[in-house]
Amino acid sequence: MVSLTLQKRLAASILKCGKGRIWIDPNEIADVSMANSRDNVRRLINTGLIVRKPVVVHSRSRAREHEAAKRLGRHRGHGNRLGTREARMPSKTLWVRRIRVLRRLLKKYREAKKIDRHAYRELYLKAKGNVFKNKRTLIEYIVRTKTEKLREKQINDQAQARRNKNRTIKERRAAKNAPKETVVNV
Repeated sequence: MVSLTLQKRLAASILKCGKGRIWIDPNEIADVSMANSRDNVRRLINTGLIVRKPVVVHSRSRAREHEAAKRLGRHRGHGNRLGTREARMPSKTLWVRRIRVLRRLLKKYREAKKIDRHAYRELYLKAKGNVFKNKRTLIEYIVRTKTEKLREKQINDQAQARRNKNRTIKERRAAKNAPKETVVNV
């Protein structure tokens, strides 16, 4: 077998690529081995006996497929996790996100006059004290307390109306039963 290292090196230099990408026609080894200058190698390149091979494709299709599966929640089990739960998603970050959402909602409700400043302060401190798991539970709590207050107010109003009615009845009865003063004409 004839050594074609010189021809390979010259071809790589001419074609501006590595020696690994140079292909020499195995049927024309005799002709190629005779080429000992750049001009001769250039001539062989033009005739097609020496060719630059295309770059090997490094496909990312499998990587893309894997990423898509991860987005669906696959490959996320215990065996694929690196780092503790705290390192992967710090509980402080979750707390900050949640408290910001709750405080933003409370501020919006106060400005929209859905809650007064006293209720705002109470709910603010409850949120700080980790009473509400999320925005939905806070809204439910607000709705529930407002309906309870409304019901309480209605009950109090009804009781007050009943008391007033009873008082008027008593007064009427007392006026009816009181001895009548006789008017004497002189």
